[in-house]
Amino acid sequence: MVDMDAVGGAATAGLVAGAIEKPTGQAGERHHLCSDCGAEVSGRFCANCGQPAHVHRSLLHLGEELLHGVMHFDGRVWRTLPLLLFRPGRLTREWVHGRRTRYVSPLAMFLFTVFVMFMGLSYMPGTPDSSVTGQQISAGAELARRSSEVALAEQALERASPAERPAAEARVKAARARLEEVSKLVGNVRVATPDTVIEKVPQDGDWKAELAENARTGGLNLNLGNEKLEKKLIKKLQNPELAIYKLQQSFYKFSFLLVPISIPFVALLFLWKRGFTLYDHGVFVLYSLTFMSMLIMAVVIAMRLGDVTSALAWTVAPFVVPAHMYFQLKGAYGLSWFSAAWRTWFLLWFCAFALSLFAMAILYLGTA
Repeated sequence: MVDMDAVGGAATAGLVAGAIEKPTGQAGERHHLCSDCGAEVSGRFCANCGQPAHVHRSLLHLGEELLHGVMHFDGRVWRTLPLLLFRPGRLTREWVHGRRTRYVSPLAMFLFTVFVMFMGLSYMPGTPDSSVTGQQISAGAELARRSSEVALAEQALERASPAERPAAEARVKAARARLEEVSKLVGNVRVATPDTVIEKVPQDGDWKAELAENARTGGLNLNLGNEKLEKKLIKKLQNPELAIYKLQQSFYKFSFLLVPISIPFVALLFLWKRGFTLYDHGVFVLYSLTFMSMLIMAVVIAMRLGDVTSALAWTVAPFVVPAHMYFQLKGAYGLSWFSAAWRTWFLLWFCAFALSLFAMAILYLGTA
């Protein structure tokens, strides 16, 4: 099932990314006066306020703007993507040095790809014994309804006269049979007593049910060093499906936190080198995170294609990550192979630490 919140987030991110991008100077027809400020126009855009000289009023152009805003579908994408994939160092260096009109900005690329990544993760295949939350809710409602039928049939049996008793017993038996059938469909629920009390019980291989059971019975020790946070998490883990969904929502909503968390670690690698600013490191981080988001999407697609493709993707991906970091460092900062190699090694460790900080922030924000 597709996560519609993720789809909406991806569309919103695309529109925001389109809004922060500047025109490339290749749209519209030439007019002599700007319809906004009235200044004389000698090109396709007003030199005074920047508005396009041609102001359209057709539905076709409105659709074109929407497509461009959401998909960011223009020539700069096809100039940016190949460099991001195969020559990330050159792309980072050119943007930092001011050659920007031909490429999509790192912030716009990051916003769009990271939200599309989370939309793609909603297609990620689950384990055979898992079920969609909506199906679980529906099955639970059906189970409650059948349990009520059993209770009503038993009450009718208690009030039945001797002549009506055989028919009442048959109704109770039929209601219990229907209840048992629904219980098998639900999988990890059962009726504890003949009345309507229902409890969840873990089954072999159902890690979510086991997690919920441990959270309810006090058998879950998180040891996070924050007692208040641990209590909140344990309470939320009593319903793992809802907890995981909320964490996913928090993860993509606050994914921008990866940028300020990562920049100081990159800056540490160049403390004694002059000529590099935090802006340069920010551009490096944004393009790098964009590539990682695209890599995750590629792995998800490979998992959908089949076992062989999935295994190949999981085998290749761990080598692609350090290789891309190495070439981006080497090209963006003009490093020798040795300088780029040892910085790549430390950057991998810094990434693991930054992801840990980000995960802690998400846990805190997701349980706030």
